[in-house]
Amino acid sequence: MGDRWHVEVDRGVCIGSGMCVNHAPAGFALDSARQAHAVVADTDANEPVLMAAEGCPVEAIMITLAESGEPVFPPEE
Repeated sequence: MGDRWHVEVDRGVCIGSGMCVNHAPAGFALDSARQAHAVVADTDANEPVLMAAEGCPVEAIMITLAESGEPVFPPEE
C-alpha cells in the first residue's frame, strides 16, 4: 500500500463493540469507558485497520491520507 493514514474514532458515535480491536489489535484499543481510540493516529496503510473501519457497526472510524486529508474510509460518494 505505501501510503500513510490518519485514523480517528468519533467517540460520540462509538458504541464500544470492540470489533476494531478484534480486526486490528495493534491499531485500536478500548479505554476504561469502552470507547475505542487509535493506538497511533498516523500509521502506514494496512489491511487490518481498513477491515476494522469497514467492520465498525456504527461507522465511527474515519481514515484519511495523512498528507492530503483525502478520505480513504468512508469513501466520498
